[in-house]
Amino acid sequence: MGKYFGTDGFRGEANENLTVEHAYQVGRFLGWYYSQKNPEDKCRVVIGKDTRRSSYMFEYSLVAGLTASGADAYLLHVTTTPSVAYVVRTEGFSCGIMISASHNPYYDNGIKVINERGEKLEESVIEEIEKYLDGETAEVPFAKRDAIGRTVDYAAGRNRYIGYLISIATRSFKNVKVALDCANGSASAIAKNVFDALGAETHVICSEPNGLNINTGCGSTHIGNLQKFMKEEKCDIGFAYDGDADRCIAVDENGTEIDGDLIIYVCGKYMKEQGTLVNNTVVTTVMSNFGLYKALEREGIAFEKTAVGDKYVYENMSQYGHCLGGEQSGHIIFSKNATTGDGILTSLKVMEVMLEKKQPLSKLASEVTIYPQVLKNVRVKDKRTAQDDPDVQAEVGKVTEALGSDGRILLRQSGTEPVVRVMVEASDHDTCEKYVNQVIEVMKMKGHML
Repeated sequence: MGKYFGTDGFRGEANENLTVEHAYQVGRFLGWYYSQKNPEDKCRVVIGKDTRRSSYMFEYSLVAGLTASGADAYLLHVTTTPSVAYVVRTEGFSCGIMISASHNPYYDNGIKVINERGEKLEESVIEEIEKYLDGETAEVPFAKRDAIGRTVDYAAGRNRYIGYLISIATRSFKNVKVALDCANGSASAIAKNVFDALGAETHVICSEPNGLNINTGCGSTHIGNLQKFMKEEKCDIGFAYDGDADRCIAVDENGTEIDGDLIIYVCGKYMKEQGTLVNNTVVTTVMSNFGLYKALEREGIAFEKTAVGDKYVYENMSQYGHCLGGEQSGHIIFSKNATTGDGILTSLKVMEVMLEKKQPLSKLASEVTIYPQVLKNVRVKDKRTAQDDPDVQAEVGKVTEALGSDGRILLRQSGTEPVVRVMVEASDHDTCEKYVNQVIEVMKMKGHML
């Protein structure tokens, strides 16, 4: 991770550590960089945003920077991260930008840059952007006269993405009662249209964004809202998205949460049965549950483990040709259809398994026995210093020894927040809680906590 860009773009609190000046400079550099990379073609950059109040401010700043450097900016307006990736790779854009802080609170925001292949930007280019932001490289020239870029309304690109999603479904959703929690975010502009077109009886909650309510008590990180609604309305299945809709968490007909690990299992097993699970392998991160691995082993499905971040999952999939991977948090990548996690696409894939196998999601997911897990986010002064502290690591070693082969402990720095995540999996919840608290107490005693 760089100084500004983490695992999922340049993220921070709007007008604190992510400012309009930053956005303008990122636009200036990208417009110049891609113009130089392909001088024979006009640089064309497509931009999407989520529903945060500050997203409009950053959109205008990025557009000013891009056009000042000679690039044309195409505006998708409020849309999802995967839709930006889709439009970039299918319509010949130089790159794409998504303005979003994903599942973070409304006052945070972020700039995600997507390369011409619809993938997250290469580290080598990120390093160049950061040098420019720090004034370590020469100022890029301004475009003059007819070389100045223009701005184009490109809502049609978002509509083509909606059509693409609809085309992926293999069956009608008629007579299926579906609940959608749009997190007052990007999915509000897309998800219902897709499910309605496929014939579902669609019930939507948290789909009235006001710029301040994105992810507030709703969406994939606050699943209780959807669970309550599901029980009240007696829906057959529910899906919750995050702010930019690249995550999906499902809820079965009983109101039980079906997280990314379970979705990977359900879809992976089905794809193996259909002969479409390339290399007979799924890609996970180190945060996936023990229970998932045991279930995959039982089904004869191999698995890879990467660092946390859908960026790393996709890199592994791309390198080795795997077609299914994702995170417990709900970033699921179906590489035949997309280059990023796509919450709405994931919903369609889960619906396909249910309809083809004629089984409720509760039964499909019941084949996995999930190990109890406790994960706590510890806000710290410095992530690396807190995690690498010798006393903290010594305590981790003690916990590892005590758990043996019946569990595990994992410390991980957040890529987007001043947080160290402490996670323990064990045979029972009390054991998990005990060992997580032991490690956190050492961090506290050493003065690392905010």
